[in-house]
Amino acid sequence: MIDNQQIVIKKDRKLAWLRVLVTGLLLFFAGILIMVLTGNPNLFPTVEMIGSFLVPVTFVVFLYERRHWSQLSLPTTALSFFYGGVLGVLAASLLEPIFIRQLTVFNVFVIAVIEESAKLLGVLVIARHWRHTSEMDGLILGAAAGMGFAALESSGYAFTAFLMSGGSLTATVGVTLLRGVLAPVGHGVWTAILAGVLFRESGEQHFHFNWKVLVAFLTVVLLHGLWDGIPMLITTYVSTGLDVFIGQSLVAGLGLFILWWQWREARRLQEDQHQLLGEASAA
Repeated sequence: MIDNQQIVIKKDRKLAWLRVLVTGLLLFFAGILIMVLTGNPNLFPTVEMIGSFLVPVTFVVFLYERRHWSQLSLPTTALSFFYGGVLGVLAASLLEPIFIRQLTVFNVFVIAVIEESAKLLGVLVIARHWRHTSEMDGLILGAAAGMGFAALESSGYAFTAFLMSGGSLTATVGVTLLRGVLAPVGHGVWTAILAGVLFRESGEQHFHFNWKVLVAFLTVVLLHGLWDGIPMLITTYVSTGLDVFIGQSLVAGLGLFILWWQWREARRLQEDQHQLLGEASAA
């Protein structure tokens, strides 16, 4: 019989993401208020970092506490966040200037190829010597790597907004909040989809890049490219701002649906394996 206390603890753990979000928001706005009142520019990096990392970290915590029977540890997930962010941003910053001269509809897909490959580096570094048999592990590590990339990228955009606006705190906070809202439906979703398929299709010791992984890669490249490309295509038909909203809403909905379906299948597979193990132990 399940103890009521165990049920309460389990429910409490599933609200960790909410506590992270609320606490982070309070600290973010408290930092802004103190910076305005004191005029202390030294607080800017702290406030900007909290704002850029808050939603990505919350998203990863939300998925991690729903990992069910996965043996994935929190330190490993954090390392995927770190490596996916740092290696992804460095690789993308190095390659994009080489291949991209101007932003066109075609080139946004080139950017998508570069960034989706770069983000996956974090997962490959973390799990290169693992048994790659759990799709759930791949989903969580992929989401962490993608969110690490999103957090560092948002930091860069916020800093650029600060410089371009002549030190405007309003512009910087606006960019930080906007990218924070968009973070869970972009990079984290795309890398989670790709890494989940990669883990599902791989063997005990080595990654297998078969045609299903290729299809997953092309899918996330398409989603990423459409995220930037649709607004460019429809901007002549709708007002500025609405084009971005329409395009990114469509891509976000499709990406979240694919991730939800994949997460459901990974959970079902976990439950089947857990049941088989329980039956084998009972026998």
